[in-house]
Amino acid sequence: MPVEVKPHPKFPGIYWAILEDGSRRLATRNLAPGRNVYGEKLVRFKRVEYRLWDAFRSKLAAAILKDLSRVPIKPGAQVLYLGAASGTTASHVSDIVGANGHVYCVEFASRAIRELVDNVCAYRTNMSPLLEDARFPEKYAMFVAEVDVIYCDVAQPEQAKILADNADVFLKPEGWAMLAVKAQSIDVTREPSEIYEREINVLRKRGFHIEEVVPLEPYDKAHVMTLAQKKA
Repeated sequence: MPVEVKPHPKFPGIYWAILEDGSRRLATRNLAPGRNVYGEKLVRFKRVEYRLWDAFRSKLAAAILKDLSRVPIKPGAQVLYLGAASGTTASHVSDIVGANGHVYCVEFASRAIRELVDNVCAYRTNMSPLLEDARFPEKYAMFVAEVDVIYCDVAQPEQAKILADNADVFLKPEGWAMLAVKAQSIDVTREPSEIYEREINVLRKRGFHIEEVVPLEPYDKAHVMTLAQKKA
């Protein structure tokens, strides 16, 4: 059990759980009390249940622990999540945006989205699962409203292009984008630094201002989290 749970000093909807051994763990307030998603520990403090957030399982948590300066995903936000998989990070995003926000979850793998639906979305009214290919946003445009943030974690080449194509359709003016660049999903023959620069340049050319690029090691090898804002 935690000794205490405190709000993160910078990021609304995110918490620090201070455990009995003195260690600190990121946590989010559980929107579906009594249920976990990927085996994460549930803790209670002052009659509120929280889910400990494993940075080795979530690139967003890893970026926060690596001192990301801004998290545009916050209570009440509308988020388009590209590459939601079975819902590990998407469920924490659901916790953060809360009942007044929404998470549109795009996932191409039928097995992953079945797990997402059965284990996560069935218990969370602020999530919409979409069995779609993120390369073709026009195919799901009728199901997604304008969003404040696009979070992209797709294991495909042209990751930045996929994000930018979705931003053209869904992202509000001056909205935010978070791109987890996976170097080995793009080109295993090139240095990760080359790939990061190439993907970041794609975002720049598509009208984004690059706010920050955070390496995710030791939590994820050959990954960076890129935070960018759409220019007005």
